[in-house]
Amino acid sequence: MAGSAAASDQSLRGSVEVGRDRNGVKTLQNPKGAIVEVSCYEGQVISWKTECGEELLFTGSKAVDKPPPHAVRGVIPICFPQFGTQETLEKSGFVMDRLWTIDDRDPPPLPESGMTHVDLLLNPCAVEIWPHKFKLHLRVALADDGSLILVSRVRNACSKPFTFTFAYHTYLAVSDIDDVRVEGLDTCDYLDNLKGGMRSTEQGISLSFDSEVDRVYVEAEGVIEVLDHKKGRTLKINREGLPDVDFWNSWVKKSKAIADFGGDDYKRMVSVSGAAIEKPITLKPGEEWMGRLKLTLSLSTKIEESSSKFGCSTPMWLKKINDAVKDYWENTDPMILDTYDELVRTGYVSPIIRSKAGSILPGL
Repeated sequence: MAGSAAASDQSLRGSVEVGRDRNGVKTLQNPKGAIVEVSCYEGQVISWKTECGEELLFTGSKAVDKPPPHAVRGVIPICFPQFGTQETLEKSGFVMDRLWTIDDRDPPPLPESGMTHVDLLLNPCAVEIWPHKFKLHLRVALADDGSLILVSRVRNACSKPFTFTFAYHTYLAVSDIDDVRVEGLDTCDYLDNLKGGMRSTEQGISLSFDSEVDRVYVEAEGVIEVLDHKKGRTLKINREGLPDVDFWNSWVKKSKAIADFGGDDYKRMVSVSGAAIEKPITLKPGEEWMGRLKLTLSLSTKIEESSSKFGCSTPMWLKKINDAVKDYWENTDPMILDTYDELVRTGYVSPIIRSKAGSILPGL
């Protein structure tokens, strides 16, 4: 039975694991070519790319490829056993500064099929600043549709209860913060960290940005959507076991004070993080908690319809558009021409191709 279970689990991987580099980075790739990179040092996702190679996660422009123990500012670090300033630990906890290992021992089956994945384990340990033994498992999965899934399990491995908070501190790459809207948080209560944690209720249906924001939306039910109008795309955030949403953009002044940030980096990012913050989680000895985050990218309806017509996934269809223009197709399908204005607006037609083809395809 154990052998058949292992074989069944292997069949769910759906793709190849590309390998591991010298700094312990594990690479996952799905059949369509989307890629996720996971650092075994920080236990964090450090890259999530579409099948066209577009990076969906933000990293500070001044960040460099530092060897351990330097964590990357950006992407998706795990914050445990604290996220916030309620306790005496660092705001983001300490697990991102520790070495994780590949967990090859009979992990639980995937809840969905059609994924390639990797399992990491932070071994039972206790540290001087937080003397509780625990096991922290992390599964990172890349679905066939390009969705990124993170599942964390925390187990109490000591003889006394302990309490913690948790967050997937997710830095999303955007085209321009002026063109970004966040939906799904209307009517939610939030704690405003810029006002000493003052509690308020969100009145807006769609949230936009014109200054620094640092809030924790509590008991935020449903799907959160980050709409990037300039790129014509929406990133959907689904959560399980993570009732709260941390919502942050550093804006001008604070961005200049962050070591890994360039002065204008705040324009290219927004942090929308699934979390458990307001009500800390308590585990008795032997108990386990699980938190799950799923990020899914979708493009505008018009582009999706054209993608469906051409019988390929959206990023590959956009690549075909670029290839078609580059080769100067003269008998272009009217439906392709119909979407050129939107393709130019969203930036999917590269400037080089646009300059070469401008005289042939007006408006490109």
